[in-house]
Amino acid sequence: MSISVATRTDRFVHPALFYGDREEYLAGTVPFIHAGLAADEPVMVAVPGDNLHQIRTALGVDADRVQLHDMSEAGRNPGRIIPGVLLAFAAAHPGKRVRIIGEPIWAGRTAVEYPACAQHEALINAAFAGRQATILCPYDTSRLDRSWLDDACRTHPVLQKDGAEWASPYYADPVAVAAGFNLPLPDPPARASTIAVDAHALPAIRGFVTAHAVAAGLHPDRVSDLTLAVNELAVNTVRHTTGGGTVAVWTDATRLICQLSDTGHITNPLAGRLPVPPRQPGSRGLVLVNQLCDLVRVHTRPGATTIRLHMHR
Repeated sequence: MSISVATRTDRFVHPALFYGDREEYLAGTVPFIHAGLAADEPVMVAVPGDNLHQIRTALGVDADRVQLHDMSEAGRNPGRIIPGVLLAFAAAHPGKRVRIIGEPIWAGRTAVEYPACAQHEALINAAFAGRQATILCPYDTSRLDRSWLDDACRTHPVLQKDGAEWASPYYADPVAVAAGFNLPLPDPPARASTIAVDAHALPAIRGFVTAHAVAAGLHPDRVSDLTLAVNELAVNTVRHTTGGGTVAVWTDATRLICQLSDTGHITNPLAGRLPVPPRQPGSRGLVLVNQLCDLVRVHTRPGATTIRLHMHR
């Protein structure tokens, strides 16, 4: 029996669906999709590849009525999911309630990625407050770390399992939860190369990043993406801080990592996670960086901000 604590009259509904196997996954997702289609709601599914295949197969011909995305690609960087996937879909259907399945946290996520994922899940509640939308987020109880499942209870006001639904007793303020994952980043390794950031150094910074990206074997398009992303951050440093900054670059076995540190402080927890109105000047730098990079980690406090960009190679 299903006990529902959220209805279609609620403007924004954000349940976590706990599932332990394929049958539980499909039992929790496919009827959710069918209910949306029956209500003439635009429906989108953004889940990692294997689960996307399961849903597409289960839907049969109805799959053509649903917008489908592989979250391991569309949401590789958690920071781009809200503006580039969720809000983009809602904006494409003005005046309608949208229904979305979003699975940003799966067993393949790494410990390095997870803090950005948890911030994303918390900040959905702030980004969609007052909007007509239902976003269902599946969590694999058989494969995810227990602490990640506990966090899901803090980032989702409503929980579902085995056909039942109840209010989460652990749900907490989204901004406070996100702030708990604003964690200091490990220092760059001693082998990292660095260059100073100031108003006269922007061309040199672009050349520095390009050279390291080429040497790391990035595809030419990815070289351009990273160079543009770092340039955006460096321009922000020059415009909005007085102490300059430092860019550091290094590689590990699978990634090129580029970090910019400066004396600024990002006070808006949704910075970089909301689309910027076309007529609003500026404020697009971090949004663009999130779109271009495979992972963006941020640590910010008064007088010091570090933004770390990851590119797979």
